[in-house]
Amino acid sequence: MELQKYTIDNKLSKLFAIATITWGAIGMLVGVIIAFQLAFPSWNLGIQYTTFGRLRPLHTNAVIFAFVGNGIFTAVYYSMPRLLKTEMWSQLFGKIHFWGWQLIIVAAAITLPMGMTSSKEYAELEWPIDIAITIVWVIFGINMIMTILHRRERHLYVAIWFFLASWVTVAMLHIVNSYEIPVNFFKSYSGYAGVQDALVQWWYGHNAVAFFLTTPYLGLMYYFLPKAANRPIYSYRLSILHFWSLIFIYIWAGPHHLLFTALPGWAQALGTTLSIMLILPSWGGMLNGLFTLRGAWDKVREDPVLKFYVLAVICYGMATFEGPMMSLKSVNAISHYSDWTIAHVHIGALGWNGFLTFGMLYWLIPRLFNTKLYSTKMASSHFLIGTLGIVLYAIPMYWSAFRTYFMMTSFTPEGQLQYQFMDVVQSIIPFYILRAIGGTLYLTGVIMLIYNLVKTAKQGKFVATEDHEAPALSPVYVRPARAHWHQLIERKPIMLLVLSFIVVAIGGMVEIIPTLLVKDNIPTISSVKPYTPLELQGRDIYVREGCYNCHSQMIRPFRYEVARYGEYSKAGEFVYDHPYQWGSKRTGPDLARIGGKYPDSWHFNHMLEPTSMAPGSIMPPYPWLFEQEIELGTTNSKIHAMRKMGVPYQAGYEAIANNDLKAQAKKITENLKKEKITIGENKEIVALIAYLQRVGKDIKAAPQSDNQLTQN
Repeated sequence: MELQKYTIDNKLSKLFAIATITWGAIGMLVGVIIAFQLAFPSWNLGIQYTTFGRLRPLHTNAVIFAFVGNGIFTAVYYSMPRLLKTEMWSQLFGKIHFWGWQLIIVAAAITLPMGMTSSKEYAELEWPIDIAITIVWVIFGINMIMTILHRRERHLYVAIWFFLASWVTVAMLHIVNSYEIPVNFFKSYSGYAGVQDALVQWWYGHNAVAFFLTTPYLGLMYYFLPKAANRPIYSYRLSILHFWSLIFIYIWAGPHHLLFTALPGWAQALGTTLSIMLILPSWGGMLNGLFTLRGAWDKVREDPVLKFYVLAVICYGMATFEGPMMSLKSVNAISHYSDWTIAHVHIGALGWNGFLTFGMLYWLIPRLFNTKLYSTKMASSHFLIGTLGIVLYAIPMYWSAFRTYFMMTSFTPEGQLQYQFMDVVQSIIPFYILRAIGGTLYLTGVIMLIYNLVKTAKQGKFVATEDHEAPALSPVYVRPARAHWHQLIERKPIMLLVLSFIVVAIGGMVEIIPTLLVKDNIPTISSVKPYTPLELQGRDIYVREGCYNCHSQMIRPFRYEVARYGEYSKAGEFVYDHPYQWGSKRTGPDLARIGGKYPDSWHFNHMLEPTSMAPGSIMPPYPWLFEQEIELGTTNSKIHAMRKMGVPYQAGYEAIANNDLKAQAKKITENLKKEKITIGENKEIVALIAYLQRVGKDIKAAPQSDNQLTQN
């Protein structure tokens, strides 16, 4: 049989590994900063670019797409040539992929602190960057698929299944969720509104966790864990069951983020049911990983790489048990909008993604540089410090969640709320301090890793290329008599890709299409009208400042929420909300009924110095809102973009929109003057006040006539 020579280029693996380490450290540093900001508001520094609302999405994007993303690509570019016995199809595409992805990360690091955000969690980047992501992702996929098609190994190993399914699903999620109407180069509006936007966002958001943080890392586990343990994967058949059931079920689970909200009940029930089913395939993968270590547990005591892998897989099991449990309505009533969600996410991010990445790097870097790890003891110390950091991070967050729930739901014998919101906030600040300390410990471990790997690289010599040879792939395949049925699919990568797409697309279509096409899912409320131009400008300022990171706009039908915030939210209230603003965490109180609750002067003083109106608040001041002017030049394009999406502004309203804006601004400044507050009509604070005074008021209002500013 003819042996063909091929060369594996390790340069891309090295570059992606360096990027993984670098961005990981930066993303985690930002995470520590925002953790301390919650405990000590002065850490916001009084600068608009460093507030919690702007840094929080920077942290999540850095950890997910910069740290984990580069970790995925490190694993793909290292494992695929070895599994397929061929070089990557195009080094040029690989270089474009690397530098393109890093430029996207840099663009995110610049734009998010500047307030350029879509406000959709894990998808905050604006439309030009979304397009760049699409292009780079397609280039990555072409390179991966063409490499598979030019392979010298007919069998496709399980890791490649997960890489392929992850690629096609992320492509689908990104394209659907990123449907938006540009206002200008720096601003866009979501193409969906209200309930529809929320459903699409969490269909994407949950599955960003599923198909970016989970399935590609399962591919990473299936390759590197057996390598480190020097054992074959425990069960081929279990891996088949794990793969197909996981990618089919995962895609349905998004609605469990929206339980008790205005989302239609059928969608909530569907999301809950499929979320519970996720336990089985998830734990199948966990057990397949742990059972692979049979006969190698003695190595775990000595090998820090295996220590990281074992705890990573255990954290995966913990997170994938906890997630379905949080999907039960009785549990979700406690966990949602609380620090429990934060703890859950970080068990996965710090334990599963972080430790699996660290294990991969400790195993990979010595091999790329043809040497031994500089310090095994330091790596083991990193493991212990990182584990302590996870524990110290998570436990206070669980404690905080239960304390918050019991205080928020407490009533006096007379039927009055026993605690004010600020009482609750002050009671959990010690937990925020402990969380910040835990994050600092985890970051300390990362710094140790960087030092260890740099010293490892310096004592070795980089192996840029590796020469190999393998038999040519026979053009004619004769299926063995006893071949497993799944081997047929594995030998046809395009079939595997198409089947994976079909399997993951089913759930999305069943959940999303009815909310877009069936009007009964979103009942109409005649009194709900579009925002005025000034309110629209104020809403955009609200989004820019990241207020959605701390404040929800969704009152659930619970006694304590209705008593605290007002009438529960209805689906029809949000039909003109592009994007929706329901939020996922309440660090501050819900704002769904804030409109008309306080005078204009209260909002003015609250934004200037929050503690003057709300003693004990951990919200930072926003002095720049009193200095910066409303961008009147954008009003026309914003109204035009809204009309494109069906918001019923009158034809030609763009031409007079700023006149109405100025008239409403004048009324607000006149109200402030009565309270002896003088401010220019063109300042951003005026627009923000207008928006806050509008939120949640429409369902109480009488229908407007058709000859007014807007029409039904």
